[in-house]
Amino acid sequence: QVQLTESGGGSVQAGGSLRLSCVASGNTFSSYAMGWFRQAPGKERTFTAAINWRGDTRYYADFVKGRSTISRDNAENMAYLQIDSLKPEDTAVYYCAARLRGLSDSPGQYDYWGQGTQVAVSS
Repeated sequence: QVQLTESGGGSVQAGGSLRLSCVASGNTFSSYAMGWFRQAPGKERTFTAAINWRGDTRYYADFVKGRSTISRDNAENMAYLQIDSLKPEDTAVYYCAARLRGLSDSPGQYDYWGQGTQVAVSS
């Protein structure tokens, strides 16, 4: 069992940056691939970025590619998502998720989810 808790969301102006954090409980964090997803009001949960268990393979959705970095610290049971050059369309609840097997961009493939952290970007 893994419990995930996100933090770092908030209100920011367009062009700004945020670093989202996800802390995991338990001592098996390094066994899991980690993903970040986002969900805007009235829309489906959408893949944003993922990182493999070792942290040496990353995968990004096109809408954040080039302005986002996913990372992890297995010693601290932490995963991060840095987003730069934020746009109003980035406004959403951001969720971190853990998957025991490899990388995936499908929400249904993830085993554990956090409660989410709200990001609001104003123009």
